[in-house]
Amino acid sequence: MGAARKRSRSCCWYSVNIVRPTGQAGCEDDVTVRGREALDRRRSPCRCFRVTWAEAGAGTLVGMKFRLRPGSVARAEDMLTACVRECAAYLATGPTHAGLVAAVGALVVEHSDHEPSAERAFDAVLKVGRAALDAGEVRLARRVADSAVALRNSSKGAWRLRGEALEADGREHEAIEAYERYQALAGGGTEEVARRLTLLRHKRAALVEAGRIVSDALLAERPAPEAKAALTGAVERELAGRGAADPGMRALAGAFGSYARLSVEAPMEDPLLGGSEPIGVGDFRAQVKGRRVCVVANGEELAGRGLGKEIDSYDLVIRLDSFQTHPAGTGERVDVHAVSHRSGGPGWRRQVDTRLVFGEKPSEWREAIRSRLVPGAQRRVGDRSLSRPVRDPALIGESRWAVDAGTGFTVARLLDFLDVSPAIDLFGFALPGQLRPEERQWVLSHARGVDGVRISLR
Repeated sequence: MGAARKRSRSCCWYSVNIVRPTGQAGCEDDVTVRGREALDRRRSPCRCFRVTWAEAGAGTLVGMKFRLRPGSVARAEDMLTACVRECAAYLATGPTHAGLVAAVGALVVEHSDHEPSAERAFDAVLKVGRAALDAGEVRLARRVADSAVALRNSSKGAWRLRGEALEADGREHEAIEAYERYQALAGGGTEEVARRLTLLRHKRAALVEAGRIVSDALLAERPAPEAKAALTGAVERELAGRGAADPGMRALAGAFGSYARLSVEAPMEDPLLGGSEPIGVGDFRAQVKGRRVCVVANGEELAGRGLGKEIDSYDLVIRLDSFQTHPAGTGERVDVHAVSHRSGGPGWRRQVDTRLVFGEKPSEWREAIRSRLVPGAQRRVGDRSLSRPVRDPALIGESRWAVDAGTGFTVARLLDFLDVSPAIDLFGFALPGQLRPEERQWVLSHARGVDGVRISLR
């Protein structure tokens, strides 16, 4: 494909060869479309476009020549002309994506029509932007989206296009603002945009948390490739300087793991959540931060100890697997339900604020979410980043433990790793059968105190 470009002092001529797409509607053979004659001679010298479709079959080269007026973009008409000029410059590079070429051709024809329509021209602009995204021409898509927003600041289609173009360009903090503007104009918008916005917000939250730890307030404002590189470098430096056991390093590793995972997948890929909100490591950390937490084991022996009032007095009560409550013995409160993908029983049906589902394999975790989660029984559900915290290299990363570590041990190890709670008490974990030998050894070696059936990690 060849392209030639000639300039004059008063206007820009573009002469390009493009492929006429198969089945393109509205393209007639041997037709010349000329611009409207302007009544104001100050605007007439370069107001013409000449578009000629030569006699050609589908998929063959077609000659296209048009002239554009340079100048101010202060008026809406000039903004549209500038957008067309940008598209014309792109055509001069000899593109190969038929859909984008057709969209640009339709825009030029509409803008140069004898009786142009502002509505049709604006729709043509949006179609060019979307075709540019489909073709992977992100720079052109951004320029077209910016023009669309400048032309009609209250157009929800323009703001959605801008959000998608910014996201594709890695400018995720700006994409959040564009998507939010789209939702405000659309009265909520589509589920797809809501899902993309949730993903971007989770990624931004992970970057903000990481930036707080490493004192980089602008980390979340950087383009995605720069942010990822900066975060990776920060983790390496902090690990070398602080060591893996440092609480700040643990928090940074959690933020890094969340961001890395969200960069390749959505926070919750399964649609069968019944309206529940997916949460990641950072969200759960915020939930337990500064709160006195207790984890309650199951079993009749613990139920006979009469600890109900004491257990219910904690700020956050976590119960396990197929738990049952005994008001006098183990209390009634349940804020978080931690459950293995293998577990059944009535625990899944109990109303809780947060449900954490553990499963080593993604397929096992996903199947438990689909088959066992009861819609409306939980406000929030842990996402994939919380599905295997003990062995996950992006979180605790201790592969020496059994593939399916006990639910109680997994929760205890996660709380100890996050290290943001002033009290972490385990009720009933010292009783026979609650922990595997190696798990019991770890818990007792890290305990700050043991009082009957209560083990205190903090």
